[in-house]
Amino acid sequence: MFQTFDVTARPEQGLDRLAALRSQLENEGLDGFLIPRADAHQGEYVAPHDERLSWLTGFTGSAGFCAALHSVAGVFIDGRYRTQVKSQVADVYTPVPWPDVTLGDWLVEQLPQGGTIAYDPWLHSMREIRELNARLKSSQVSLIESDNLVDRIWPDQPAPPMQPAIAHPEEYAGESAQSKAQRLADGLRKGGQSAAVITLPDSIMWLLNIRGSDIPRNPVAHGFAILYDDARVDLFMATQKLAGLDLGAHVTCHAPEHFLDAVQTLDGQVAVDERSLPQAVANVLGDKIASVGDPCALPKARKNTAEIKGSAAAHVRDGAAVVETLAWLDAQAPGTLTEIDVVKTLEGFRSADPALRDISFETISGTGPNGAIMHYRVTEETNATLEDGHLLVLDSGGQYLDGTTDITRTIAIGTPGHEESQAFTRVLQGMIAVSRLRWPEGRSGRELEAIGRLPLWMAGQDFNHGLGHGVGAFLSVHEGPQGLSRLNTVSLEPGMILSNEPGYYREGAFGIRIENLVVVEEAPALDSADADRKMLAWRTLTFAPIDRRLVVPEMLSPGERDWLNSYHAEVNRMIAPRVSAAAAKWLDAACAPL
Repeated sequence: MFQTFDVTARPEQGLDRLAALRSQLENEGLDGFLIPRADAHQGEYVAPHDERLSWLTGFTGSAGFCAALHSVAGVFIDGRYRTQVKSQVADVYTPVPWPDVTLGDWLVEQLPQGGTIAYDPWLHSMREIRELNARLKSSQVSLIESDNLVDRIWPDQPAPPMQPAIAHPEEYAGESAQSKAQRLADGLRKGGQSAAVITLPDSIMWLLNIRGSDIPRNPVAHGFAILYDDARVDLFMATQKLAGLDLGAHVTCHAPEHFLDAVQTLDGQVAVDERSLPQAVANVLGDKIASVGDPCALPKARKNTAEIKGSAAAHVRDGAAVVETLAWLDAQAPGTLTEIDVVKTLEGFRSADPALRDISFETISGTGPNGAIMHYRVTEETNATLEDGHLLVLDSGGQYLDGTTDITRTIAIGTPGHEESQAFTRVLQGMIAVSRLRWPEGRSGRELEAIGRLPLWMAGQDFNHGLGHGVGAFLSVHEGPQGLSRLNTVSLEPGMILSNEPGYYREGAFGIRIENLVVVEEAPALDSADADRKMLAWRTLTFAPIDRRLVVPEMLSPGERDWLNSYHAEVNRMIAPRVSAAAAKWLDAACAPL
């Protein structure tokens, strides 16, 4: 099985650790300290060395932060984690619904007489600090920079990761690193910038055609980079990570401790992404900052032909592993398996693929009430038995040399209830509506995502996560800037890969999610004289059956039924030749027309 790391505080440790942090506040004459999820590279996922939020509070979600004051410590979480956080932070911390309640408003409410809040400038972006300062300007609350107070009290903090990086072959990347640097440098010159500072790990990996293993489940190596307008790149990364790598004559490697010195010497306007640039770096750049975004973001999101081909191939092999698991699961009697049994079996089938390098995130295997926890992570303590009448939410993926996968299937254990089946069918209708969609070019995820919610809305239901996220090419399973959410304004373009994953969650009862990955393509031309717009459409990459036992057929329109039957026919055609005889027989029945 794949290696896991856990530095999470148990509930009984939370009080002592918070007391130690408050002792540091007292010693420094501070009223509070901010503890984000982020590390210095501002990516979504962090290495065990940087799991400060989890170590202090016990909260393991991939987004959130803590504001620890003398009298109260708030853990700010968005809608995905409002169920999960209740069981993880006990009574020591106060869950705060975010962004409904902003950090600035909360600080002003908690400190009406004012106070001084410290933060580590490496762990907060310049945009975050600017917006927080703007909110606090009219109050008596002030922010100051500090070293990291959590690091002071963490006696067995893991060492920073130092795993070696590897080359990502051009046959998978589809373009040389030199070509990428030149293409982006041309864009810098046209925009009037002399250089770009890049801190996001997946951007650096994409730019240099390398991959790493500094973060579990994400093939990235930590470092910083400066791209110049003549296509030179300065890379700031520990030498032991780069041994044996030929990065090309355009790349010069430096020790990470020289990064800020190099930033100090930059002339002219410097391109940055203010959403990810650490405040510590912004302090050095000063008025040289050009907030035009990460130059790698959109080119990385627009997958080329080789990347799409690789992703499609990875999804077919991944689908075979999922089908083997579903066939095995269906042969077991209710009450005989646990959530962990399913995780181990699925990871075992995936491991048979020699191109697999890791799973793409911790497998979510949640049955019954656990399925209502959107990002549930099973442990020995929470491991539940799959009982008759329950649903199982199985959300998983793989990191393959040629692509990254992410798939969710909700599975009936025994005989499902009618209420569960109705909700499942509405979720399926939303997923089908998005899958069938054609839209004019230039539209963003914000304009499309409501389509996947409409069947639920009509029944007075909804879900508290985005409809879909971007996905990398043997990179991060959550990739920006594209996405299907009410907050995302990035135009969808051909080559972008996203998830299509509506869901429904009833706390304490059950959860439902269905997820396929899709790639944006130009829509086939219509045989109509009335068509006057260039249109885009999705091509589905994921191939695994959707549990027909949970579908209420009379709720489906003829078009929805046709889509599901057509999809299942394609799943059977693509996957049956790749699985065992027993799994192929099961698949044929699972893909039978409605």
